[in-house]
Amino acid sequence: VCRLWRECARRILRARQRVAWVSALEPGPADSHALVRALARELEKVHVLPQTVLYIADAETFSGHEECHEQKKARKRNSKETATALEKLLPKRCQVLGLVTPGIVVTPMGSSSNQPQEIEEGEAGFALLFPKIDGVKIHTFHFSKDLKNRVFDESKFAEAGLKNNPDLRVVLLFGYNSWKSGATRFLHQIVNPLNEKSIILAGGQVESFTSLTSENRSAQPGDACGVVGLAFSGPQIQSATVLLDQDVADERTAEAAMQRLKAANIPERNTIGFMFACVGRGYRHYKTKRNMEADAFRKFFPNVPLFGFFGHGEIGCDRIVTGNFVLRECNDIKDDLLHGYTTVMTLIHLGSTK
Repeated sequence: VCRLWRECARRILRARQRVAWVSALEPGPADSHALVRALARELEKVHVLPQTVLYIADAETFSGHEECHEQKKARKRNSKETATALEKLLPKRCQVLGLVTPGIVVTPMGSSSNQPQEIEEGEAGFALLFPKIDGVKIHTFHFSKDLKNRVFDESKFAEAGLKNNPDLRVVLLFGYNSWKSGATRFLHQIVNPLNEKSIILAGGQVESFTSLTSENRSAQPGDACGVVGLAFSGPQIQSATVLLDQDVADERTAEAAMQRLKAANIPERNTIGFMFACVGRGYRHYKTKRNMEADAFRKFFPNVPLFGFFGHGEIGCDRIVTGNFVLRECNDIKDDLLHGYTTVMTLIHLGSTK
């Protein structure tokens, strides 16, 4: 690993800025470290050190088995061990956010034009590696429900860079332990104050989070509920989201939603797509036809890689922040951002690079 990072350092001066990604699709049933090995292999090709990493994997990837050579048998590996193995591959100062979800949406490695895949069953995972990008700041945040106070202290938004930040453009929000008492109310306390027309909000409810290296690991609650996420700030960032509600149930209506997203005119170069879908959608919702929404996205955005997950609730709405950062068809009514049985599609353009 040390040799790898020294080689990366030698290449960094002649490297151009780019976002890299690593994917591991449906490894063998006795293999819980495919994402770790895929990340190690891909880092050998990366020409710039990552400053922020978002990785998402399904629960089986983190609770699978590994071969124990000393005992000549497979043993259970817990999620903390897998998360630690991933983090050790990255620089110490790198911000790492890791999530566990019921299903994965991923574009396989190699090219942004590869066909994105909805992996609803079977082991899968991916990691997005963000380098330092001129004019763009990406940071992680975490709000945990305080059992002693029913009202969330909104001064924490400013501390996390989510208020009084004129360059804030996109906030990806992920609620965890949504089954806990008070979790939905707490999520409303986080989302409602951030519901501003000039900011894109998108995300969903996940199983749990396994990495948040900007914090003391011991401070991560086991059974508490809360919200983690990534905030993207920078004057060059453009973004848009569309909501596919329950009525979107066939190829025609799915493509109509993608046409709305296409009409936002977000530049496709240096752009990432995110898909946050309900576990009740996918092939069950589309009458056994698999990959419907990812295929519809690829039809209108053939060169934009798509990532995301199937979760337990969705965050987002139809919202467009264009080049002059004015919401189209703006009104004074607050958008409804929390949904179930829907899909949220999001584009994030990180600006042009030299």
